[in-house]
Amino acid sequence: SCSTLLKTLHFITRPLSEEEGNFSLAYIITIHKELEMFVRLLRAIYMPQNIYCIHIDEKSPRDYKTAVQNIVNCFENIFISSKREHVVYAGFSRLQADINCMRDLVNSTVQWNYVINLCGQDYPLKTNKEIIQYIKSKWNGKNITPGIVQPLHVKHRTEISYREYVHSGVPYVYPAKVRKAQPPHNLTIYFGSAYYMLTKDFVEFTLSDARAKALLEWSRDTYSPDEHFWVTLNRLPG
Repeated sequence: SCSTLLKTLHFITRPLSEEEGNFSLAYIITIHKELEMFVRLLRAIYMPQNIYCIHIDEKSPRDYKTAVQNIVNCFENIFISSKREHVVYAGFSRLQADINCMRDLVNSTVQWNYVINLCGQDYPLKTNKEIIQYIKSKWNGKNITPGIVQPLHVKHRTEISYREYVHSGVPYVYPAKVRKAQPPHNLTIYFGSAYYMLTKDFVEFTLSDARAKALLEWSRDTYSPDEHFWVTLNRLPG
């Protein structure tokens, strides 16, 4: 039952400070296995003023999906992504999963400030308050999406077309030996982390700007596009 879940796992049910209550975070958590690890992660980052979008890999077992749904049903500020992907490691589907959650989050009634993406095997080193204070001290209004101009040794990821395949039931990404066109809008491709802290304004920009939409389409057949998509858009002037 939900009351047993909240009580036995000691979920926090009210903001622990005024500062935290006035600064809401959004989380995107992409999961596909290890239910207990997901619950531990959720317990560690949960705050009632935050909002959480859970993307469950569409190919996960049915009982796993049901168990996650049962947990989510206990909270008003946690929901399952309205559109789910068959996620392939290093494939476009991993980036699309985040974008699906972003579309849901920008349409929510919660006025969140930043979004943070995680996978099911992550675990926080800082408290909610420490994360907020870190953002305010150095990054207020800016995105945390580290990266550099794409190095030579990873240029093949965006210069050659990649396709998602399935072999013996295992999906994977493999080069198609077809050279890609140049990036749209003469964009300089940057390379960095697939993980980020992004402002709500930036998220709305990535979902609506013509350059962002063009880069997303161009990235469909690249290798691990989540490692260049966010960081490239963040380096656009303005």
